Amino acid sequence: MTPALPGHVPLLASTRGALVECVHYGSIAVCDARGALIAAVGDVQALTFTRSTLKPLQALPFIHDGGPARMGLDSHAVALLCASHSGEAMHVRTVQRILTRIGACAADLHCGSHVPYYYAASGTAVPARARFGPLHHNCSGKHAGFLAYRRLHGLALSEYLEPDAPLQTRIRRTVQELTESERIGSGIDGCSAPNFALPLARLALAYARLASSDEPALAALRYAMTRHPDLVSGTARTDLALAQAGAGDWVAKAGADGVQAIGVRARALGIAIRVADGNVRARRTVAAEVLDQLGLIPRPAPAALAAHLRPPLTNLRGQTVGALVPLFAL
Repeated sequence: MTPALPGHVPLLASTRGALVECVHYGSIAVCDARGALIAAVGDVQALTFTRSTLKPLQALPFIHDGGPARMGLDSHAVALLCASHSGEAMHVRTVQRILTRIGACAADLHCGSHVPYYYAASGTAVPARARFGPLHHNCSGKHAGFLAYRRLHGLALSEYLEPDAPLQTRIRRTVQELTESERIGSGIDGCSAPNFALPLARLALAYARLASSDEPALAALRYAMTRHPDLVSGTARTDLALAQAGAGDWVAKAGADGVQAIGVRARALGIAIRVADGNVRARRTVAAEVLDQLGLIPRPAPAALAAHLRPPLTNLRGQTVGALVPLFAL
């Protein structure tokens, strides 16, 4: 039986010459911290897997229980709990420091491994003899945080990813409370951790509250993410560019397969974007367009954002062959 499809709408077209070549469908939700929809495009009530935008919420139980202070972890470490990091030296060192503080090691991480994002993001070739392990996985900070929670509560480090483990059931409850969502779906993320699907509007609400709430745990997460955006993301990554453009006012977190969440502290707004085909270029351009339509991008736009704001398409000779054209209005 084919599952019901979300009612996504065209968000972005790529052109080649005078013709439309590709169309990227999706949905956009903008909410305030009370949960009121400020703007909606497409199907903002369809369940959407949060992917890595969930990471700050997954860290909340550890923060609520005073974990950083009790385990001797600073704001750099807290930033890594929320990160989809690039596997750069600063990221690997910080994750290792968390593990050392809690008496764990890389072998205790059950996230797997992959080539660090740094190479693709920076255009740097992967060294021929390079070897990578769990510390380099973009989710290793989140997994180290899971282990820290287990250690904090005297639980064995193994089986921390089981959906019915105490931490994972608490995360689910925390997510439902923060988002006030009666509907929540579940699945397993690429790093083997449980992941939840929410209405896109509820994800926007979560980021409005993350960006603006004075509740101590949310404020601690926001401080770490805006103070250390290079640890949350990495060199030449979009979330770093967004955080820097926001100058401490924006909390930005992307997720796999076309998900982007942004919280705006000054206006107590949360933005949640879903590009249905998961296209990264489209996700970046839609995010920049949303911020621009909300009047949040100054002129001239910061260079890192200007590159994604209605950019031309060029070929390998530098010729302009088309453009990315937004198809929505908030």
